[in-house]
Amino acid sequence: MNENQGLIGKKLGMMQVFEEDGTVIPCTIIQANATIVGKRTQEKDGYSAIILGLGERKEKRTTRPMAGQFKKAGVSPKQVLQELRCSAQVLDAQEVGKPFQVEGVFEVGQFVDVQAVSRGKGFAGVMKRHNFKGSPASHGTHEYFRHPGSIGTNMTPGRVLPGRLLPGQMGNKIVSVLSQKIVRVLAEDNVILVKGGVPGGENGVVVVRGAIKRKNGGRV
Repeated sequence: MNENQGLIGKKLGMMQVFEEDGTVIPCTIIQANATIVGKRTQEKDGYSAIILGLGERKEKRTTRPMAGQFKKAGVSPKQVLQELRCSAQVLDAQEVGKPFQVEGVFEVGQFVDVQAVSRGKGFAGVMKRHNFKGSPASHGTHEYFRHPGSIGTNMTPGRVLPGRLLPGQMGNKIVSVLSQKIVRVLAEDNVILVKGGVPGGENGVVVVRGAIKRKNGGRV
Protein backbone atom coordinates (compact mmCIF):
# COMPACT_ATOMS: atom_id res chain seq x y z
CA MET A 1 0.00 0.00 0.00
CA ASN A 2 1.23 3.44 -0.93
CA GLU A 3 1.57 5.47 2.30
CA ASN A 4 3.62 8.28 0.78
CA GLN A 5 2.27 11.78 1.33
CA GLY A 6 -0.27 12.84 -1.26
CA LEU A 7 -3.27 14.98 -2.15
CA ILE A 8 -6.46 15.06 -4.18
CA GLY A 9 -7.20 17.68 -6.78
CA LYS A 10 -8.88 18.50 -10.07
CA LYS A 11 -7.39 18.06 -13.50
CA LEU A 12 -7.74 21.45 -15.18
CA GLY A 13 -6.24 20.47 -18.53
CA MET A 14 -2.80 20.49 -20.16
CA MET A 15 -0.21 23.08 -21.10
CA GLN A 16 3.41 23.38 -22.24
CA VAL A 17 6.37 24.44 -20.14
CA PHE A 18 9.48 25.83 -21.81
CA GLU A 19 12.80 25.15 -20.10
CA GLU A 20 15.82 27.44 -20.28
CA ASP A 21 17.48 25.23 -22.91
CA GLY A 22 14.38 25.42 -25.15
CA THR A 23 12.98 22.02 -24.23
CA VAL A 24 9.19 21.86 -24.42
CA ILE A 25 7.53 19.71 -21.73
CA PRO A 26 3.83 18.78 -21.97
CA CYS A 27 2.27 19.04 -18.51
CA THR A 28 -1.04 18.31 -16.82
CA ILE A 29 -2.39 21.05 -14.52
CA ILE A 30 -3.67 19.72 -11.18
CA GLN A 31 -5.26 22.12 -8.71
CA ALA A 32 -5.39 20.89 -5.12
CA ASN A 33 -8.07 23.04 -3.49
CA ALA A 34 -8.89 20.38 -0.91
CA THR A 35 -9.86 20.85 2.74
CA ILE A 36 -8.80 18.70 5.68
CA VAL A 37 -12.03 17.12 6.92
CA GLY A 38 -10.74 14.58 9.46
CA LYS A 39 -7.96 12.36 10.70
CA ARG A 40 -7.40 8.69 11.49
CA THR A 41 -4.96 8.05 14.32
CA GLN A 42 -3.02 4.96 15.36
CA GLU A 43 -4.40 5.10 18.90
CA LYS A 44 -8.07 5.31 17.95
CA ASP A 45 -8.32 3.66 14.51
CA GLY A 46 -5.22 1.46 14.32
CA TYR A 47 -3.66 3.39 11.43
CA SER A 48 -2.72 6.93 10.43
CA ALA A 49 -4.55 8.69 7.61
CA ILE A 50 -5.84 12.09 6.60
CA ILE A 51 -9.32 12.71 5.16
CA LEU A 52 -9.53 15.32 2.42
CA GLY A 53 -12.67 16.89 0.96
CA LEU A 54 -12.95 18.48 -2.47
CA GLY A 55 -15.78 20.44 -4.11
CA GLU A 56 -18.98 21.76 -2.57
CA ARG A 57 -22.15 19.75 -1.95
CA LYS A 58 -25.63 21.15 -1.27
CA GLU A 59 -26.73 20.69 2.32
CA LYS A 60 -30.09 19.23 1.25
CA ARG A 61 -28.23 16.48 -0.60
CA THR A 62 -26.07 15.61 2.42
CA THR A 63 -27.16 12.86 4.81
CA ARG A 64 -27.49 13.74 8.48
CA PRO A 65 -24.55 11.56 9.64
CA MET A 66 -22.27 13.13 7.03
CA ALA A 67 -23.57 16.62 7.82
CA GLY A 68 -22.65 16.02 11.45
CA GLN A 69 -19.11 15.02 10.48
CA PHE A 70 -18.68 18.15 8.36
CA LYS A 71 -20.10 20.33 11.16
CA LYS A 72 -17.72 18.76 13.67
CA ALA A 73 -14.79 19.59 11.37
CA GLY A 74 -16.09 23.13 10.90
CA VAL A 75 -16.29 22.90 7.09
CA SER A 76 -19.08 23.00 4.52
CA PRO A 77 -20.31 19.71 2.97
CA LYS A 78 -17.89 18.36 0.37
CA GLN A 79 -18.64 16.58 -2.89
CA VAL A 80 -15.67 14.18 -2.80
CA LEU A 81 -14.01 12.59 0.23
CA GLN A 82 -10.72 10.73 0.03
CA GLU A 83 -8.79 9.04 2.82
CA LEU A 84 -5.03 8.93 2.30
CA ARG A 85 -2.69 6.87 4.45
CA CYS A 86 0.26 8.80 5.83
CA SER A 87 2.84 8.77 8.58
CA ALA A 88 2.17 10.06 12.08
CA GLN A 89 4.55 12.98 11.50
CA VAL A 90 2.61 14.16 8.44
CA LEU A 91 -0.67 13.74 10.30
CA ASP A 92 0.46 15.88 13.24
CA ALA A 93 1.45 18.71 10.89
CA GLN A 94 -2.10 19.02 9.48
CA GLU A 95 -5.03 20.77 11.15
CA VAL A 96 -8.66 19.76 10.64
CA GLY A 97 -10.78 22.43 8.97
CA LYS A 98 -7.88 24.15 7.24
CA PRO A 99 -7.23 24.24 3.46
CA PHE A 100 -4.66 21.74 2.28
CA GLN A 101 -1.45 23.41 1.14
CA VAL A 102 0.67 22.06 -1.72
CA GLU A 103 3.81 23.79 -0.48
CA GLY A 104 6.01 21.36 1.41
CA VAL A 105 4.13 18.30 0.16
CA PHE A 106 5.80 18.00 -3.26
CA GLU A 107 8.91 19.50 -4.82
CA VAL A 108 10.10 20.09 -8.37
CA GLY A 109 11.74 17.00 -9.82
CA GLN A 110 9.91 14.60 -7.53
CA PHE A 111 8.23 11.52 -9.01
CA VAL A 112 4.57 10.87 -8.21
CA ASP A 113 1.86 8.33 -8.94
CA VAL A 114 -1.40 9.74 -10.33
CA GLN A 115 -4.68 7.83 -10.05
CA ALA A 116 -8.03 8.75 -11.60
CA VAL A 117 -11.05 7.35 -13.42
CA SER A 118 -10.37 7.08 -17.15
CA ARG A 119 -12.73 8.49 -19.75
CA GLY A 120 -15.65 6.20 -20.53
CA LYS A 121 -15.92 5.20 -24.20
CA GLY A 122 -19.04 3.05 -24.05
CA PHE A 123 -19.43 -0.41 -25.57
CA ALA A 124 -16.49 -1.31 -27.80
CA GLY A 125 -15.52 -4.30 -29.92
CA VAL A 126 -12.38 -6.38 -29.56
CA MET A 127 -10.43 -4.47 -32.24
CA LYS A 128 -10.80 -1.17 -30.42
CA ARG A 129 -10.86 -2.52 -26.88
CA HIS A 130 -8.08 -5.14 -27.06
CA ASN A 131 -6.27 -4.23 -30.29
CA PHE A 132 -7.28 -7.44 -32.11
CA LYS A 133 -6.15 -7.76 -35.71
CA GLY A 134 -9.52 -8.90 -37.10
CA SER A 135 -10.34 -11.54 -39.69
CA PRO A 136 -9.06 -11.69 -43.29
CA ALA A 137 -10.97 -9.46 -45.70
CA SER A 138 -10.89 -11.99 -48.57
CA HIS A 139 -10.91 -15.74 -49.31
CA GLY A 140 -14.60 -16.10 -48.56
CA THR A 141 -14.81 -14.11 -45.32
CA HIS A 142 -18.40 -12.92 -44.97
CA GLU A 143 -19.62 -10.46 -42.30
CA TYR A 144 -16.89 -11.54 -39.90
CA PHE A 145 -14.22 -8.88 -40.40
CA ARG A 146 -14.19 -7.43 -36.85
CA HIS A 147 -15.22 -10.51 -34.87
CA PRO A 148 -13.07 -12.02 -32.08
CA GLY A 149 -12.90 -15.49 -33.65
CA SER A 150 -13.36 -18.73 -31.72
CA ILE A 151 -13.95 -18.04 -28.02
CA GLY A 152 -14.64 -21.44 -26.48
CA THR A 153 -14.04 -25.18 -26.57
CA ASN A 154 -16.09 -28.11 -27.84
CA MET A 155 -17.35 -30.75 -25.42
CA THR A 156 -14.74 -30.33 -22.66
CA PRO A 157 -15.27 -28.10 -20.74
CA GLY A 158 -17.94 -26.86 -23.16
CA ARG A 159 -17.96 -23.26 -22.02
CA VAL A 160 -16.16 -19.95 -22.43
CA LEU A 161 -13.27 -19.79 -19.97
CA PRO A 162 -12.97 -16.79 -17.58
CA GLY A 163 -10.67 -14.00 -18.68
CA ARG A 164 -11.39 -14.28 -22.39
CA LEU A 165 -10.92 -10.95 -24.18
CA LEU A 166 -14.34 -9.99 -25.52
CA PRO A 167 -16.33 -6.87 -26.45
CA GLY A 168 -17.69 -4.79 -23.59
CA GLN A 169 -17.48 -1.56 -21.61
CA MET A 170 -14.31 0.39 -22.46
CA GLY A 171 -12.81 2.96 -20.13
CA ASN A 172 -14.50 4.36 -17.01
CA LYS A 173 -12.07 2.45 -14.77
CA ILE A 174 -9.61 3.46 -12.09
CA VAL A 175 -6.23 3.86 -13.80
CA SER A 176 -2.86 4.64 -12.21
CA VAL A 177 0.09 6.26 -13.99
CA LEU A 178 3.32 5.60 -12.11
CA SER A 179 6.46 7.69 -11.70
CA GLN A 180 5.38 10.94 -13.35
CA LYS A 181 7.74 13.86 -12.78
CA ILE A 182 6.65 17.15 -11.19
CA VAL A 183 7.74 20.05 -13.40
CA ARG A 184 6.42 23.01 -11.41
CA VAL A 185 4.88 23.69 -7.98
CA LEU A 186 2.80 26.89 -7.90
CA ALA A 187 2.21 27.29 -4.17
CA GLU A 188 0.30 30.59 -4.46
CA ASP A 189 -2.36 28.90 -6.65
CA ASN A 190 -2.18 25.45 -4.99
CA VAL A 191 -1.30 24.00 -8.40
CA ILE A 192 1.23 21.39 -9.49
CA LEU A 193 2.29 20.64 -13.07
CA VAL A 194 2.90 16.95 -13.75
CA LYS A 195 4.84 15.86 -16.80
CA GLY A 196 2.77 14.05 -19.43
CA GLY A 197 -0.87 13.08 -19.42
CA VAL A 198 -2.93 11.62 -16.60
CA PRO A 199 -6.17 9.61 -16.75
CA GLY A 200 -9.59 11.25 -16.96
CA GLY A 201 -11.03 14.37 -18.52
CA GLU A 202 -11.04 18.00 -17.49
CA ASN A 203 -12.38 18.74 -13.99
CA GLY A 204 -11.92 15.09 -13.08
CA VAL A 205 -10.76 14.19 -9.57
CA VAL A 206 -7.22 12.81 -9.34
CA VAL A 207 -5.17 11.40 -6.47
CA VAL A 208 -1.47 12.29 -6.46
CA ARG A 209 0.97 10.48 -4.18
CA GLY A 210 4.71 10.05 -3.89
CA ALA A 211 5.94 7.33 -6.27
CA ILE A 212 5.73 3.91 -4.63
CA LYS A 213 8.41 2.40 -6.88
CA ARG A 214 10.95 5.11 -6.07
CA LYS A 215 13.06 5.54 -2.97
CA ASN A 216 11.98 8.17 -0.44
CA GLY A 217 8.64 8.68 -2.16
CA GLY A 218 10.25 9.79 -5.40
CA ARG A 219 11.97 12.82 -3.86
CA VAL A 220 15.19 13.98 -5.46
